Amino acid sequence: MITVVGTGTGTGTGTGTGAGAGAAVDDRVTAGAELVVGGRRHLDAVRLPEGAERVVLGPLAPALDTIGTYVAEERPVVVLASGDPGFFGIVRALAERFGPERLDVRPGVPSVAAAFARVGVAWDDAVVVSAHGRDARTAVNLCRAYPKVAVLTGPGAGPAELGAALRDTARVLVVASALGSAEERVERVTPAAAAGRDWGTAVNVMLCLDEARVLGPVRTVAGGIGRPAGWALDESAFDHRDSMITKFEVRALALARLGPRPGELVWDVGAGSGSVAVECARLGAAVTAVERTPDGVARIRANAVAHGVDVRVVHGTAPGVLSGLDEAPDAVFVGGGGRDLPAVVTTCARRARRAVVVAVAALDRVPAARRALTDAGLSCDGVLVQSSRLAPLPGDVTRLAAVNPVFLLWGVRPPAHSEGVAQ
Repeated sequence: MITVVGTGTGTGTGTGTGAGAGAAVDDRVTAGAELVVGGRRHLDAVRLPEGAERVVLGPLAPALDTIGTYVAEERPVVVLASGDPGFFGIVRALAERFGPERLDVRPGVPSVAAAFARVGVAWDDAVVVSAHGRDARTAVNLCRAYPKVAVLTGPGAGPAELGAALRDTARVLVVASALGSAEERVERVTPAAAAGRDWGTAVNVMLCLDEARVLGPVRTVAGGIGRPAGWALDESAFDHRDSMITKFEVRALALARLGPRPGELVWDVGAGSGSVAVECARLGAAVTAVERTPDGVARIRANAVAHGVDVRVVHGTAPGVLSGLDEAPDAVFVGGGGRDLPAVVTTCARRARRAVVVAVAALDRVPAARRALTDAGLSCDGVLVQSSRLAPLPGDVTRLAAVNPVFLLWGVRPPAHSEGVAQ
């Protein structure tokens, strides 16, 4: 049997026996163990049984091999972990290797729960993301898209790096370090302030909060990521000028080809009213909308507020303004069909990690846009979207009213080439 014990956050009383140790592990838990595995700080905080082998966790594979030897001989093993080891923890690896029936899991207080408790905020509506040993861009995009996010930090993805990536947001960062120990610190800082500090190695978790929306409504289902009740909303759901808006039939197919999802970044270039940007944000993506007109910028911001989503709006003309956007998008929507369309599509296609969707009304713009996609290494397809809507007439009769046709092109980057896209 493998006994997995969670520790590390305690109750905030500062009674831990080692840096970040938190509440002490009862000696009865480790009594009789012939192998005790854990981080150095966890092992230093417990009394090991006489004669027990001690393995300090580093690379996971060798530790699992050692555990496997003891399990095969039916010798008792104790694994020490932080907080709840079933929450982004070692329980997954142990269950996959040895089977859940061999595990006796005794969870501690998760660092996420402890951090939210320290600031007196409920977390049933929080998004939780791990940046430990993972690409930090997913955490950054979730922090941009959602008002309440907990990030499990790691080397290269700590408060300094995340703060630097979130400088242009109005978020507040709560950095919780050495939870449960005498050295516990819980600090509120701006992203810019976080970016300018060396936080050391004791950080447990970072909360990213939009304080204006941190007290959300009562929830029935936990987790901050939800599905909208509908998408491809009617044009009347958005403020727009003179019907200059992507019609819902076109938007429906564009969204299907963009595939916006939580943790990803989408650009809406030539955003106009921002209907595509808002819909992508409603589906969970972080979104940057690029618009050249001041009234368009104001309209996009108003539509985002009306739908309760975050959209970063950049005022400028593509393609030139796109060079100032540091992070490569996962997907891009390009609207409009001016003379600069080929250059805009080329720039977007070179930067996009996954897909580019282009909507144009003029037939003579299609070949150049298609060539821009294929020249950038994307596989291209497209369709002419023509629709007619039911329209009532006097006398209780109905006619079909044609909507202006639109060409929709999409370029998809082959999976083998989706990494290493030009930044």
